[in-house]
Amino acid sequence: MVSSAHALQTGLDPARIPLHVAIIMDGNGRWARARGESRLAGHEQGYRTLKRIVYAADELGIRFLTVYGFSSENWSRPEQEVSGLMTLMQNAMRAEIRELAENMVRVRVSGRLNELPAALRAEFEDAMRRTESFTGLTFNLAINYGGRAEVVDAVRAIARRARDGEIDPESIDAETIAANLYAPDIPDPDLLIRTAGELRLSNFLLWETAYSEIYVTPTCWPDFDRSELIAALAEYQKRTRKFGRVVE
Repeated sequence: MVSSAHALQTGLDPARIPLHVAIIMDGNGRWARARGESRLAGHEQGYRTLKRIVYAADELGIRFLTVYGFSSENWSRPEQEVSGLMTLMQNAMRAEIRELAENMVRVRVSGRLNELPAALRAEFEDAMRRTESFTGLTFNLAINYGGRAEVVDAVRAIARRARDGEIDPESIDAETIAANLYAPDIPDPDLLIRTAGELRLSNFLLWETAYSEIYVTPTCWPDFDRSELIAALAEYQKRTRKFGRVVE
């Protein structure tokens, strides 16, 4: 559970821990290839890493953690890999829900869930239902998620309301769009972490990361650990967030 003591022990300032951290978990395939293993073995190790990071984030005082689990573009990967990922996510959610609940972690899933296999969707829906009232860390999984698709879905929802006379098109503003995204109750990420050294957003939280601080590490996701997370938070705490303003 959350304790400022955990942050203090790491040399972090508990008062400047980011509220919301988002992670692009990249490098599972490269990690596996370097070891002569299958890509799915890399994803399995990535799952074990994710479990450790969820509880490390909770201990350090992060209140929202969003991770890029499966993008809307990932369907184009080899069928065996996609099928293996669907099974891995289903088994992982079933295996972890009890411990997540014991730690009061609230599970959310963002994306076009209606396009997922029924069994996987059922596991996600059960996890969200069982944890919806929890007040601990919110663990938000971006599954079958695309930043552009999210904006398209928001615009469609707003257009339907305008068509039905529920909203004046001239009143639509940034707040209107934000309120129609997949998780409007989750604040924008303060910090975006990307592993494996790639310098791109990959269609992740395009609207929400407009003013996020970005931290990139060459470490592949399966090797990312608590010390790497602390290093990212320490770098974040060195930065001055301006939001377009002049800050002396």
